[in-house]
Amino acid sequence: MRTASPAAMEIVKATAPALEKHGVEITTAMYARLLQDPEIAAMFDRAAQESGEQPRRLAGAILAYAKNIDKLQNLGSAVQRMVARHVETGVRPEHYPHVAAALLPAIREVLGAEVATDDVLAAWGEAYWMLADILIAAETQAYDEASAA
Repeated sequence: MRTASPAAMEIVKATAPALEKHGVEITTAMYARLLQDPEIAAMFDRAAQESGEQPRRLAGAILAYAKNIDKLQNLGSAVQRMVARHVETGVRPEHYPHVAAALLPAIREVLGAEVATDDVLAAWGEAYWMLADILIAAETQAYDEASAA
């Protein structure tokens, strides 16, 4: 399982104020990119997208992750809810690169290259894949348990 370096964790934590201010704008831009893929778009609740609920929910989750990246135990119940939702909607490991490819450019688009520098995006890349690996492992276990039942 990948982990983010201490330096990356510090950078991610330092972006929390920008995420608090611009998180919904970032997640809205991310979903605009991500949902261009019809297969991925079909996995999402269109009403939650159109109402802005899904971008708000994800922005809150990203902010909580940024603030707690060095204290992941604080996110246990939120991760469990995310895993359950991902399993319910059929998220698989092959979907995670699509999200990364939508999220990281959205961060730069919204915050600008002066704030979302290459170092910031690299740190968020490390952080993203650390969380993705946690989710993928938990989702794999959930899928395995469901198929064994």
